Amino acid sequence: MNYRRWQIGALLGALLISAVVYAKNSAEPVYQDVLETSAQLSKLAPLTLLNSIVSTGKRLIAVGHRGHIVYSDDQGKTWTQSMVPVGSDLVAVYFPSEKNGWAVGHDGVVLQTSDGGVNWTKQLDGRAAAELMTKHYSNNSSSEAGAAGTMQADIKRYQEQGPDKPFLDVWFQNDTTGYIVGAFGLIFRTSDGGKSWIPLFDRIDNPKRYHLYAIKPVGSELYVCGEQGSVFKLDAAAGRFKEIKTPYAGTYFGVTGKPGSLIVYGMRGKVFRSSDDGSSWKSVETGVPAGITGSTILEDGRIVLVSQIGNVLISDDNGVTFKQINVQKSVQAAAVTSINKDTLVVVGFRGANIIPTK
Repeated sequence: MNYRRWQIGALLGALLISAVVYAKNSAEPVYQDVLETSAQLSKLAPLTLLNSIVSTGKRLIAVGHRGHIVYSDDQGKTWTQSMVPVGSDLVAVYFPSEKNGWAVGHDGVVLQTSDGGVNWTKQLDGRAAAELMTKHYSNNSSSEAGAAGTMQADIKRYQEQGPDKPFLDVWFQNDTTGYIVGAFGLIFRTSDGGKSWIPLFDRIDNPKRYHLYAIKPVGSELYVCGEQGSVFKLDAAAGRFKEIKTPYAGTYFGVTGKPGSLIVYGMRGKVFRSSDDGSSWKSVETGVPAGITGSTILEDGRIVLVSQIGNVLISDDNGVTFKQINVQKSVQAAAVTSINKDTLVVVGFRGANIIPTK
């Protein structure tokens, strides 16, 4: 089965709206909302589906299936499961500092930790997000009035359908200012560490509500990418994400790069590079027929891409070309990070796996 297609289908289908918990000494199942059910502790958590991984320098933290969050303090050799208050699938994780981090996923869940990922609290879910959108655009300023009028139907639908819209990525500039993006154009911003969130539907050129899969800075610019070849760049002066035209109409799963080398990647091994902040693009040949699902930059500056069928690609010329490296154990990859310039940690269907780059 196509891994990325399965993952996205699971996200947008919201298959885990509720969890089944069997009552003691009873044949009848008791249904509990996963938003109110803590993730179950399991020794298998590091070996099951993990969707995202981050390194804080001293610690690796990965998130995945049924609210599982695991962390490692010995470079991925052993893992410990975190305490998580929800059972929703988690899709992305980001730490702007060693102790403070955020994770997002199914059911509009946003989790936060202030102890390096050991314990997590829920800051937001799909129900609260719909209420925030309703309140914000009902009490809009005059400059937002037009946008609010066109979004009432969308917001009403979000409320009626319940908390089934996933957030798909998270990025924080520091411990207070951050963004979350997701399905059907969801995008929010916080300036107080997630204590409050502001919807930005009216601050992005996305009237068709394309799914937003990733948000990430490259150099001094902040980018969002998603389906139908959509890429947006933050105009800080205008406080708006403006659309950038690209030569591809398929889905972009992520963005990476360095100053002077902006890279977007996605379905069918497609990779495009821009040396002028998105004004023009060139296709980069990968030789990979499957979706490119994750990226990282090694400490020596090389750029790494991984695919849903286990390809590992490395560029030592700022993304102009990529070479596939041979790996002893190919694993379906959802995300990747590095331990050092010679070692990667890839997560996916089979949990976390250590892969040498040499």
